[in-house]
Amino acid sequence: MFNGVFSESIIKRAVNAGKVELKIVNLRDFTKDRHKTADDRPYGGGAGMVLKPEPIFEAVKKFKKRNSVVLLTSASGKKYTQKDCEKLSSCSHIIIICGHYEGVDERVAEKLADYEFSVGDYVLTNGEVPAMIIVDSIARLLPGVLGHSDSNRYESFADGILEYPHYTRPAVYNGFKVPKVLLSGNHKEIDGWRRNKALAKTRKNRKDLLVKTGNKKSLKGD
Repeated sequence: MFNGVFSESIIKRAVNAGKVELKIVNLRDFTKDRHKTADDRPYGGGAGMVLKPEPIFEAVKKFKKRNSVVLLTSASGKKYTQKDCEKLSSCSHIIIICGHYEGVDERVAEKLADYEFSVGDYVLTNGEVPAMIIVDSIARLLPGVLGHSDSNRYESFADGILEYPHYTRPAVYNGFKVPKVLLSGNHKEIDGWRRNKALAKTRKNRKDLLVKTGNKKSLKGD
């Protein structure tokens, strides 16, 4: 799963440029029985299987450094945000433990992980997908990874609201026109238009962000 995503696009270029180094670790390599068992039935009963603590602790012990930050992907974790992404982008070594099945032995979350993150209010089959999301979101913030220095400045969540809409050529397509202000060359008017559109999109799709940022007038539609 990881090889497909990590060998394409931004992450591939970041790795090739030496901006990011990635290592995929198989927990089964740290099991001690001949069947390489990494999971077991939950105490107390219930459906599904739970990842055992031993291989996770052993794997982290082998690769952890003094400056390592350990993350655990979990549906019951704190919702992962752009602020978390920005904070983690300053870390030099990150270990991500991928949750699986019904979850991970709670001792991993309590004693080993520095952060427990969820990428959204829904349940996924495994923690590999959230891990790839986290890696991608961090890598693109590293200096020199994206092609333009302003690429991160105006994205959604960069200033607490969603990003303004974008248009490109042609100026007219099937009768649908690009807003005149974007063709005017008046950068002050363009900036104002973009700000208003960003607030309008946030008000429509993520009203909760306006409450967090204190944009009360925008919340009312002013």
